[in-house]
Amino acid sequence: MNWALDQDPDSFGIRPRQWLGLPGIVFAPLVHDGFAHIIANTPPLLVLGTAMLFLYPSSALRVLPAVYFGPGIAVWLIGRDSVHFGASGLVYGLVAYVFVAGLLRRDRRAIAASLVVCFMYGSLVWGVLPTPFGVSWETHLSAAVIGVALAIGLRRLDVPPRKHYVWEGEEDENDEADTRPRQGAAGPDGT
Repeated sequence: MNWALDQDPDSFGIRPRQWLGLPGIVFAPLVHDGFAHIIANTPPLLVLGTAMLFLYPSSALRVLPAVYFGPGIAVWLIGRDSVHFGASGLVYGLVAYVFVAGLLRRDRRAIAASLVVCFMYGSLVWGVLPTPFGVSWETHLSAAVIGVALAIGLRRLDVPPRKHYVWEGEEDENDEADTRPRQGAAGPDGT
């Protein structure tokens, strides 16, 4: 829309500690600097959003709003004097959540998702470090911290029930039967 209407994305971004920057908390994740910026954020959002909704459906209802609004609030409070916008905060928050949740849970699907996220998006770790002008590392860092905190806080939510196989109960029953004294069994001499 910015391109079609010839609007500057800065007017919808977060401006730290300025009243005009408060609406950016809501709109900044929707605004990008160009098509390359949108293309850089869209595939990770699709992959990570699908993983969240599939693996952690109850947690997703809490995590998605937190990583959407939380980094914007943090950047408005402590960000450097610049205009911050883009959906990379969502990406960093979801990567951190899926990775840490997979490490904390003893679920094969969660562990597999954690490994896939590490393989596909492991290089994002460099984005949380102070970088040259043009990248909001404050958004990346705050989103990653929020994602880790939520993964730790919600670790008991969405844990799939343990599978109980039929043969697991049979062993206990057979053990009890073998330890009981046999009644009515005759010895070798028939007594």
